[in-house]
This record gives sequence, C-alpha cells and structure tokens, in this order.
Amino acid sequence: MTTEENDPRVPARLRELPSRLLGQASTHAQRLVTEGLSGADARTWHYAALVALEESGPASQATLSARTGIHRSDLVAVVNELAARELVERTPDPADRRRNVVTLTPPGRRHLRKLEQILTAAQEELLAPLSIQEREQLTHLLGRIVDHHAYGAPAMGPEGR
Repeated sequence: MTTEENDPRVPARLRELPSRLLGQASTHAQRLVTEGLSGADARTWHYAALVALEESGPASQATLSARTGIHRSDLVAVVNELAARELVERTPDPADRRRNVVTLTPPGRRHLRKLEQILTAAQEELLAPLSIQEREQLTHLLGRIVDHHAYGAPAMGPEGR
C-alpha cells in the first residue's frame, strides 16, 4: 500500500496543500474516534457533555451547551440519552424551577473513564507515525489555527512558538 505522499499519481501540489492534508487527517481522526466510541454505544457529544460536567460541575442545559459547543436543541437529545442510561441526572434548579440542572452520576464517571481509554487508543493510532515531541507540536499548532479562526486570536510570529 502506498501513501499519497509517495504516490506519483497524485500531483505534488495536492500532496503539499495544508488544507487538503488537514481535511484528510480529520477524516481519519473522525473515523477512528467514531468507530471506537460506537463500540461503547457512545458518540463524541456524549463524551463532551460528560467531560464538561466532570471538569466544571453541575450545570443548566444552557450552560452545558455553552461549555461544549453543542447547540441547545441537540444537547437536549444528548442529555436525554445520557439520563436514560443513568449517566447523568437532571433535576429542577432550586433557584429557577423552570430550568434543569444536569449532574454527572457515579456510573457516568465510570463510563467517562472508559470513553477516555477508547479516545486515548484512537489518538495513539492516529498519531502513530509521530514522536511524542511531534505530537505536542502538532497539537499546539492545530490549537493556534483553531483559536485564530474561532476566536480571532492574533497569530503568533516565529518568536511566539
């Protein structure tokens, strides 16, 4: 099996186009993560919601939506799925009974640990050709690209690496 990098049928300008390479890497990453999580009857949004609850504590659905970037209408379905499996608990907010507070349950914490193991394995497979230092550098650089385009953060010059 040849890689595109060494495949003479693929024009060099295509093989060296960063946006194309990022797209192809993203496709591989999504496939690995989706396949891994599906084996645990989970999706990436399940993981995001569980992580946000563990790291920042109980939250209203609106706050959880903001923390995860999951649209409010989609988050309702995610919380419903997690609540049906008793991974989260949804209770009325004592300060505003019209609003629900979502809390991570002990089974939810255990499930999160399992999902983290799955995602670690997917990351290992995705980044297998890179050294530890290269993985850290790639993560840093991708973070800068995302921050710049998502949040308007100033691009750092060579001295800011």
